Amino acid sequence: MSTVGGLTLLAPLTVAEERELLPHIARGREAAQRLSETLTPAERRRLQRAVNQGKDAESTLLCATLGLVRRRVKERGFSFASEDLELAGVEGLANALRRFDPSRGIRFSTYAYPWITKLVNQAIRQQAGLSEHEMALVLALQKLLRTDLNRSFGVREVAAKLGISQNLARDIMETNQRFADRHQDSPDFDPASREPDVDTHDAPAWVINELRQLCGADFDSFWQFAHRTMSIEEIARSQGISRQGMSKRLEKCRRAVRESPQAQRLQAWLDQQ
Repeated sequence: MSTVGGLTLLAPLTVAEERELLPHIARGREAAQRLSETLTPAERRRLQRAVNQGKDAESTLLCATLGLVRRRVKERGFSFASEDLELAGVEGLANALRRFDPSRGIRFSTYAYPWITKLVNQAIRQQAGLSEHEMALVLALQKLLRTDLNRSFGVREVAAKLGISQNLARDIMETNQRFADRHQDSPDFDPASREPDVDTHDAPAWVINELRQLCGADFDSFWQFAHRTMSIEEIARSQGISRQGMSKRLEKCRRAVRESPQAQRLQAWLDQQ
């Protein structure tokens, strides 16, 4: 049986299967808080059963999302030690589970994605021997490159876009190229199997394609904001900018959605999330 970070990998849950688990998780957490009260033995046993059911549901949800950790490690991990990166991804997944609010009605995998990515990126940074600033610049460069996959960005343009010197831009581009070379050399990496930047499991393809085109490099941030999986403050911190700066970016995305020829269809879908 396959494992990820020492945990048993379960098949991903369907939307219906996940929704069946969420009430058990919510009741288990509520019951755990009440166990500190003065209770009759019968009431304590009832609450303890609810706690146990909630923990079982959480365990199932976590193990069924481990595939997302493995995919993210393969996507981001290059030829770094996969075991270390998987452990980091599982830690991010566990952090997400502790903060996950079942009552919000969103997919756990969508909520967990940024947590997994953050911890995996930290592990890569440590293994690559980069400072936090250098890793942030590498990630910023990768986001810039994704804005137009059909063109090549020069040192001068990268420096201007990232607000750094040309010498530093050249170093960051060389570091990113080393990462790309590791990707290509990794026997586990299949470019055709790359996952999207966020878990878009439930979204129609036309929604993803339209939002990617409208939001460009800010698609990830807008997706998390639209699904209420992260606050503006959390999104801003993950991008290394101020809350005001992120608010302006998100407003630009919202304006692009409103002005899109697909505005009514997009807004109708977003309102359902």
